[in-house]
Amino acid sequence: MTRQRPPRSSTSRRTPAKRGGQQLGKPIGKPLGKLRIIGGEFRRRQLPVLDSPGLRPTPDRVRETLFNWLGQQLYGQQVLDLFAGTGALGIEAVSRGASWVDFVERDPQVAAQLSTNLASLNITASAVHVNDVQAYLTRPAKPYTLVFLDPPFHQQLAAPCCSALETSGWLDNEAMIYLETETLLAPKVPANWLLHRETQAGESTARLYQRQAP
Repeated sequence: MTRQRPPRSSTSRRTPAKRGGQQLGKPIGKPLGKLRIIGGEFRRRQLPVLDSPGLRPTPDRVRETLFNWLGQQLYGQQVLDLFAGTGALGIEAVSRGASWVDFVERDPQVAAQLSTNLASLNITASAVHVNDVQAYLTRPAKPYTLVFLDPPFHQQLAAPCCSALETSGWLDNEAMIYLETETLLAPKVPANWLLHRETQAGESTARLYQRQAP
């Protein structure tokens, strides 16, 4: 990613709470700031982002890089957005033609705001699941063609999530998997995931893998 970030909590793309669970004196759970959609049908639409500790959208430049990597491959995609947070990646995918997105977010307030934002865009081809990601991946699986995986840093979640995706039937034969980790971590991914693109920004590294059926 393009920003430097401290370790994040296990609920989504966020940093640990500061100052007694508040940031800059603002109460938790109130709308703060905007998520701007950068491409596709909903380009330039702005959506509210909760004032929840460390919660922030994936920056525009990072999303633009990722979706340039994906190019025109988004049409008709079945997408899974894990550690969804604001849902920035999944919403961007829908805007650019994905046919369905499942969002997984553990924090009920964050998930509720995500549902509200989806409704404001009249996005019905989606579902928000209030669940821990590792618990969610133990459910009966269905194959996805694109997965976004941006786990909290420094919690050793990348490897087990990648393993669960591969071994439990969550991936289409040629699925694409976007993985973001702290730069110092060399992520352990299944041997049949081929690195397609990679970029580093600050303390984070973003990788896009192409799966090959074993």
